[in-house]
Amino acid sequence: MLKLLRGKRGLLVLALAAIGCLVFSWAPAFAQQPDAPTLESLAAATAENKVLLDTMWVIIAAVLVFFMQAGFANLEAGLTRAKNANNIMMKNLMDFSIGTIAFWVVGFALMFGVGNAFMGLTGFFLNDHGAVDTTFESLAWTSVPLPAKFIFQLVFAATAATIVSGAMAERTKFKSYLIYSVVISAFIYPLVGHWIWGGGWLASLGMWDFAGSTVVHSTGGWVALAGAVVLGPRLGKYGADGKPRPIPGHNLPMAALGVFILWLGWFGFNAGSTMAADLSIAHIAATTNIAAAGGAIAAMITAWMIFGKPDVSMALNGALAGLVTITAGCAFVEIWAAGVMGSIGGVLVVIAVVSIERVKIDDPVGAISVHGVCGALGTLLLGVFAMPGSDAGVGLIYGGGTTLLVAQAIGVVAVFAWAAGTGFVLFYAIKFVMGLRVTEREEIEGLDVGEHGSSAYPDFGEALGAASAVASASAASEAAPVTASAKPIAEAGP
Repeated sequence: MLKLLRGKRGLLVLALAAIGCLVFSWAPAFAQQPDAPTLESLAAATAENKVLLDTMWVIIAAVLVFFMQAGFANLEAGLTRAKNANNIMMKNLMDFSIGTIAFWVVGFALMFGVGNAFMGLTGFFLNDHGAVDTTFESLAWTSVPLPAKFIFQLVFAATAATIVSGAMAERTKFKSYLIYSVVISAFIYPLVGHWIWGGGWLASLGMWDFAGSTVVHSTGGWVALAGAVVLGPRLGKYGADGKPRPIPGHNLPMAALGVFILWLGWFGFNAGSTMAADLSIAHIAATTNIAAAGGAIAAMITAWMIFGKPDVSMALNGALAGLVTITAGCAFVEIWAAGVMGSIGGVLVVIAVVSIERVKIDDPVGAISVHGVCGALGTLLLGVFAMPGSDAGVGLIYGGGTTLLVAQAIGVVAVFAWAAGTGFVLFYAIKFVMGLRVTEREEIEGLDVGEHGSSAYPDFGEALGAASAVASASAASEAAPVTASAKPIAEAGP
């Protein structure tokens, strides 16, 4: 035996013996087969995977909607003057930042908490007390976890708040604007949301607004109307004869980039409102896109007929008008109807921009027309074009009668009264307590310098100032003796 274990043969014998012991010890494990899957286990696994997939889709959609903040910032900055670009960016940043805190503390609970027909009364600070379906029962229809529900609804609240920024651009005190951001995110917007999405009184009447033509866009648009009226027009906007003067934006390519970003984000805005990864998102994406295209084309043609040229800014707002118009009914109308609705929005937005400007309401970016007017339009058109079999009911053209249309109209009027009314109260209160508008000198110099002590384009400003100084010196030397002293020329900036 000892001879056998010596040398190479001995090592081989030991190795074989070790392998044999291992196989013998593992044999019971190999012999034990796992239990066959049952219908119950398969159903549980499928349900778990569905929740995971739904949650992933909701978060992706929320990220797309958040990216719309960049779109709004670029659009508003591009359609206003260079001397106010930093101020526009700062307001869009603070809309979301302050709005996040306000919506977390108060707004989400007022919107979706259990309460009465007017407001929710539970779930402040996102506290569900371990019972989501009882604290936020109006969101129990979606299976995603509470944090996903919150983040998706938060980016919608931020959208409503930032709409107002454009209408009040170039003349609003920054600190006063911060107060507004808190109030709309914590109070004005959430109550509208509760009425329609939180099981409130408008939902009980049969009003439908799938992704927020009225809840988000008209609410922001009507508050923007109040802000623009209380502020008054920008210096130089109207001549002595009362006729409006154009104040061109400083960067239309930036504005166009903003619109494309918003168009992209709208796929998350509308299709994400399913709050589930189901097959309906394909139809919603299609209706969203065709409405935007129809709005852009219709606005371009309308502006071409009115102004004699295919105006760029009107076409850009036409795309947004189509998107806002379809938002209420994107899940409930056929694709051809979405194209018609978007095209109507494109025509109406041009008419609305011109009409609002003529009554001396100065809206630098057309926010009131795009979001307020077209939001109301889209909500009403759902009552006309809702297709048979949709959750919203049957629209007028399919023989559904006026029941849905009447409910939609009541909602439009109620939200206008609430948003515009509270907006006027809010802005007049701010104006009385701390002032709403910057001084005339700050407005002329630009809010970037007066409010933030910086310039978005410092090199451009220095070059412009130097060129003006050279031109002034040259003119003075030609018109006066060499010994004459030139008076300083005030520079208002670009």
